[in-house]
Order: sequence, then structure tokens, then C-alpha cells
Amino acid sequence: MEIIFNQKPGQGGGQEQAQAQARPRAAAAQGGAMMGGAAMGMGGPGMAGAAMGGPDPVKDGDQRSFMADVVQASQQVPVIVDFWATWCGPCKQLTPVLEKVVRAAGGRVRLVKVDVDKNQALAGQLRIQSVPTVYAFWQGQPVDGFQGAQPESQVKAFVERLLAAAGGQMPSADLMAEAKKAVEAGDLQTAADLFGALLDQEPENAEAFAGLARVYLKAGQEDAVKEMLAAAPPKVLDHGQVQEVKSAIEVAEAGREAAARTAEFQAKLAADPNDHQARLDLAVALAGAGNREGAVTELLDLIRRDRKWNDEAARKQLVKYFEAWGHTDELTQAARRKLSAILFA
Repeated sequence: MEIIFNQKPGQGGGQEQAQAQARPRAAAAQGGAMMGGAAMGMGGPGMAGAAMGGPDPVKDGDQRSFMADVVQASQQVPVIVDFWATWCGPCKQLTPVLEKVVRAAGGRVRLVKVDVDKNQALAGQLRIQSVPTVYAFWQGQPVDGFQGAQPESQVKAFVERLLAAAGGQMPSADLMAEAKKAVEAGDLQTAADLFGALLDQEPENAEAFAGLARVYLKAGQEDAVKEMLAAAPPKVLDHGQVQEVKSAIEVAEAGREAAARTAEFQAKLAADPNDHQARLDLAVALAGAGNREGAVTELLDLIRRDRKWNDEAARKQLVKYFEAWGHTDELTQAARRKLSAILFA
């Protein structure tokens, strides 16, 4: 899976988005020339603000007003164009989401909705082949786009990339909340986009840094996390959540080395159940193989047998797993309760 850190308009989003980005550029230039006379007759560049007037950043557009509403208006603020049709089911899903996200941006971006059936000439000039199709314009040029209905989290990521390109930004609290939702939904690409956008705004936001690093780890891109850590400012590295990420990498590396010797450690324990080093090694091997529950079981068993052994090595290893897995992880919380019951029995 490819996770794109700090994605900007035009740098990804799948085959459909790439096609949507490529098609409008020449067409927009051609369409602008074809519509220029009629549009300029409506008032010229000074009409951009008036055409989008009022507090609502969402409006309906057509081929006569396209130059003023979109091309000229995008010289001042990014403009998203939603090409839709009354018969289109996915359009009915997407358009309300676009309206909600654009309005939430507080005037930093605008939305123009174009009914392709009523504006067939415009749709033809911009080579709209299916609906819904969305183009984003900035300074008179299409800079991003996608086709088909998208979930709200991806629409927000799309708008944030557009705002970043235009020098604007969405509230950091909104970005963090949406990034966390994307992680919970398993949408790692959107989560990476949102965490990256937040880091653009706040380079020393340790929570966003840790969030992005964990996304990379979930995507199997451990080397990318190591590069992030190597370049991170000291203030970020000292943060508790970033320390958890570092622990996760250490745990993964140790586990991979030990996993190949799982059978060896199991044989040692079978021969001597009180071989504490073999039990500790087996726990590390099990964790490295993805058997977290098995690792916890072995460590808790070792703590029951001899909690002071090797300067409390079993407890320390278990705490390292808690850091690596995250303190809100269900297994972490369950294991903590079991550990407390043993220590305070």
C-alpha cells in the first residue's frame, strides 16, 4: 500500500483522480477561450466576488457564469466544481457531503454545482465523461479532481489539500478528529493525508507526528517511520506518544529476530518449565510472530513464578509492549489489570 505523506494537489488519489486531473487542463483552457466573451460580458474580473456573493459559499452555476463563478473567482479563493445530474444516485450522496465540508471551511473555499444535463456544452468542453465528477480550481487552473462518490473523510482530505496549496488551512482540531476517524475506519491513505496536513500547519505537533508514524507502521512502512524519527525535532521525540512509536519499532525488530527460534524456546521450556530466560525469549518470539495474547500469557506466568528475576525483566518487557501497542489498546488494558492483580495480590 502506498501512503503519501504531505500529499499535495495532483500527487495521487488513484487512477480515477489522476484521469480527472489530466483531462481538464487542456479542456479548461479551450473552454475558457470559448466562453470568455459571454462571461466577460457579465462584468469582467470585478464580478468574481459578486457572483459568489452572500455568506453561503455554495451556489449553482451554469455555462454562462462559469468564467466568473469559477475561473475568475478562483484567483482569490479555491473553487470546487461539482458536476452532477438529477438521475445520478452517487451524486445525491456526494453533493450534500461537499456542501457540508465547504461550509465548514468558513469561506476559505467555495463550491459551484453544475447540472450537466442543463449545461451540456460546458460538460463537453471540460470532457466530463461520468458523474459525479469534481474539479478543484485555483488561480484559474484545475489543480485536483476525482470521480464518484467519496466518504466525508476523503472529501475533507481533498479540501484540505486544496487549501494547503492555496495557503489556507482547516482548523487543526477538525483535522485531528477526522484523521483519527480514518484510522478507526482502516482508511490509512486518508489518515496519512490528514495527519500530514496537520503537520504542515503545526510541524511540532507530536500527536499528529505519532499518528502519522503509526499509520506508516500499520501500512508496513517501518523504514519511513525511522526516517521520520531521524529528522524529528527534540521536542517531538520527547513526547510520550512518539516514545510509544519508538518502542513499537524496537519491539518489532526484536520480535522478528526471535520468531525464527520459537520452536527452540518451546523445547527448552518443555524440558525445564523454570527456565525463565527461555520463557522470556518465547514471549518475545510470540509477539514478533503476531501472537500478542500468547506473549502476554508467558510474561504474566513468568511474573507469577518470579517477579524479581533478572531485575524484573518480565514486567519491563510487558510494559514495553504496553507502550508499543498503545495504552488504549484492548489487550494492553486487559493485561494491565492482570498484572496489577499479580503485583498487588
